[in-house]
Amino acid sequence: MFDRLMPKEGKYFDLFNAHADLIAQGGTALANLIGALVESSAGSAQAYANEIDELERKADAITHDTLAQLHTSFITPFDRDEIHQLINGMDDILDIIQDVAESMALYDIHQAPPEAKAMADVTEACCARVQSVVKLLHSMDNAPAILKFCHEIGELESDADRLLRGAMSKLFREEPDVRQVVKLKEIYELLESVTDQCKDVAGTIEAIVLENS
Repeated sequence: MFDRLMPKEGKYFDLFNAHADLIAQGGTALANLIGALVESSAGSAQAYANEIDELERKADAITHDTLAQLHTSFITPFDRDEIHQLINGMDDILDIIQDVAESMALYDIHQAPPEAKAMADVTEACCARVQSVVKLLHSMDNAPAILKFCHEIGELESDADRLLRGAMSKLFREEPDVRQVVKLKEIYELLESVTDQCKDVAGTIEAIVLENS
């Protein structure tokens, strides 16, 4: 009887994991979208853009459920502000991925340069690391592995920074069409922003681990 009256923790980790799975899928869909545009396959690119939209909608629903759970749970696995920051930060990753896909359509980009694909590949790897690290959060016994993944995310973000600088340099040196320069500059910066947001999420997770392990 007493156990039934005790407040329950809520399925936070199930929600985190489900959201993280969508982030990884979103990273892959974005890499595939850019790859399709490198190969001038606009039809395939649109299919991946539609997939990203659907993933983002599902992620929004999970974010809503997590925040609703937060308002009704007496016991939480860690600080409420940290849960709020983590799930919103994760949601921002997919929001930016969607921004990239929407900008491709808005700017009517039918051909992407290989530099964009290189950045998208790093973005995909970063999203996969986010998925991996989130799945370890259920136990602070995983702290060493969690911190290792957080470090890898930071390294991938640095890789994206380097790729961004190289892509920008080539763009300004070699692209004669000013409109194309403006379009691709925006795309490159958005791609790099995905890895920035992954790093922010890793920072939140690292803080949670250091405070609770």
